[in-house]
Amino acid sequence: MINVKNLTKKYEDIVAVNGISFEVNEGEVFGLLGPNGAGKTTTVEILEGLRKPSSGEATINNLDVSKETKKVKSIIGVQLQSVNFFEELSLSEIVELFADLYSSNVDSNEILDRVGLLKKKDSYFKPLSGGQKQRLSIAVALVNNPKVLFFDEPTTGLDPQARRNMWGLIKSFQKDGKTIVLTTHYMEEAEILCDRVAIIDEGKIIKINSPSNLIDELTKSGFKSTKKVREATLEDVFINLTGKSLRED
Repeated sequence: MINVKNLTKKYEDIVAVNGISFEVNEGEVFGLLGPNGAGKTTTVEILEGLRKPSSGEATINNLDVSKETKKVKSIIGVQLQSVNFFEELSLSEIVELFADLYSSNVDSNEILDRVGLLKKKDSYFKPLSGGQKQRLSIAVALVNNPKVLFFDEPTTGLDPQARRNMWGLIKSFQKDGKTIVLTTHYMEEAEILCDRVAIIDEGKIIKINSPSNLIDELTKSGFKSTKKVREATLEDVFINLTGKSLRED
């Protein structure tokens, strides 16, 4: 579905992305992991058609992201980390506005229901909670029924219930057959959601594999964890005690 070959992006004397290559299979959840400034966001922005690469090539569904940008944008959906929508419009009106941009005939109620916001369809953007705003940005990303979804730090700033809800949404999109690329700083999130991850640092890909295989490789090398591994986490305890329902209404 996505093919990247020798992709490079330079800003004068700074090399943000340094000759990286990888593939993302159809229907896969693929994670880009790396510290701040590693190049993961620049890589995603090139794939989304927002930036031009200095060299190399990238295709999505056999479409060149640099030369066929309009066609690429018609088959992808982008959920941004932070976004501000028109505060004077209701959620239904926001979804319908973005659908019009794609000339897409969609049912705003159906899309809002998919992300758990149908009860808020007549509400405005400003008073929404952080989790609701994140889910609205996903609703907008769905208006063109994309083949590929991009998530940029999808659970940043969310409480445990909203975070687990977001994980469930992403998994449901994969069950629908969509290909998903996400960036995250949360290793637990990547381990739960991603079929494979690419670890990026200083613009280069260090390793690509499934989370379980990467962990096994490290363990076989003789690594000893200083932390006792348990079957449950503190977050699991919190969710078990307080419940899984969202606390946003």
